[in-house]
Amino acid sequence: MADVAIATTLSQETAEPARRGRPRLLAKLRRPLAALTLLLPAMTLMTLLLIGPVVAVLAMSLTDYQLGAPSWSFVGFDNYLELYGDRVFWTSLLNTLVYVAIVVPASMALGLGIALLIESGTSLRAFYRSIFFIPVMATLIAMAISWEYMLHPQFGLINLTLKSLGLPAQAWLTNPELALPTIAAIGVWQLFGFNMVLFLAGLVSIPPHLYEAAVMDGARSAWSRFWLVTWPMLGPVTMFVAIISAIRSFQVFDTVHVLTKGGPSKATEVLLYSMYSEGFEFFRSGHAAAIAVVFLAFVLLLTILKVRVIEKKVHYA
Repeated sequence: MADVAIATTLSQETAEPARRGRPRLLAKLRRPLAALTLLLPAMTLMTLLLIGPVVAVLAMSLTDYQLGAPSWSFVGFDNYLELYGDRVFWTSLLNTLVYVAIVVPASMALGLGIALLIESGTSLRAFYRSIFFIPVMATLIAMAISWEYMLHPQFGLINLTLKSLGLPAQAWLTNPELALPTIAAIGVWQLFGFNMVLFLAGLVSIPPHLYEAAVMDGARSAWSRFWLVTWPMLGPVTMFVAIISAIRSFQVFDTVHVLTKGGPSKATEVLLYSMYSEGFEFFRSGHAAAIAVVFLAFVLLLTILKVRVIEKKVHYA
């Protein structure tokens, strides 16, 4: 009996610290569990809407699946090897890079220039902001149809204007040398208003006393104040605008689909239109998925490079 009593006493003494430590453990876990509970809906949506589709496309790119086919098989990297030897793929990639190289700097320069003009004005600022922002709000397909009529070789407004000035009319959408620059010009028109709004937000946030100090230091001209104050202080906004503009430029599809269908002679064939053609015209879903993976890889690589390069020159107030 004595041994039983001693064992009972020892077990109670051993269990007592455990019971005292349990509330402390629960208290330590309460905040992480609450944070995980709050994050769970967002994590679920991100998995279903972002990560899940990317994994599905990556898996599909390793198969020979065709839209509507009853069966499919695993082919490994055959789709990527086929892309490597596909002339149309390399043409679409080059056209996409040329489009991005035209649209990104042009839309940024135009957006910044108009933002500076609006900010330096004293009246009708809201009116000008609304006018230049209309291309961003408009449906791009509807605007592309309008551009199709404006660029018509016979009765288009642009060619009629050129003829009235004594200049020759141009085949804007059927000339292989002019088709891609024309599509890029429409892209600049559609994007610069968005960049203008972002630059306006950056200009408003610059402290006025920096300009006063620049004037006291001898920066009398507006050009000098721009390089000494405005441009360095717009560094974070410029980096953001460059990344967003590049991503949106890589996503060009609507204007190509409506105006040129990738022609003439593949002169305006871009990556997204190639992916659309392979997936929904030729029903080669595995091949289209491989193009989508290459597209995502280029966008990710471009974003990382821009962040690494521009981040070194960005001034954070």
